[in-house]
Amino acid sequence: MVASDEKLLMLRDRLRVFAADRNWDQFHNPKNLAMALIAEAGELVEPFQWLTEEQSKCLDSKQLSHVRDEVADVFIYLVRLADKLGIDLIESANKKIDLNNERYPVSESYGSAEKTKHSR
Repeated sequence: MVASDEKLLMLRDRLRVFAADRNWDQFHNPKNLAMALIAEAGELVEPFQWLTEEQSKCLDSKQLSHVRDEVADVFIYLVRLADKLGIDLIESANKKIDLNNERYPVSESYGSAEKTKHSR
């Protein structure tokens, strides 16, 4: 079994090769990658537009396939952006969770979507 960190590095390397083989590195600067990421995130929202909360949890196979593809696109651009900026996604995510633990203590945040006084 391959560790998650190793899988992420393998994906990053595969994306590097994919872009290099097509001479796309010239276009894959942080600005362009961030813009592409947002565009793909917008496409991810589209299948959910006008669905109820319950409907959004019970997508049919066609809808789920579309969402799966858009999630992959968002993830691919995120991995490329992090690679270009030298950001370790796993480390950064863990640090952000630690920060959010401080900002949103369970005692003040449990069951609430409200921002706490610590988050301001």
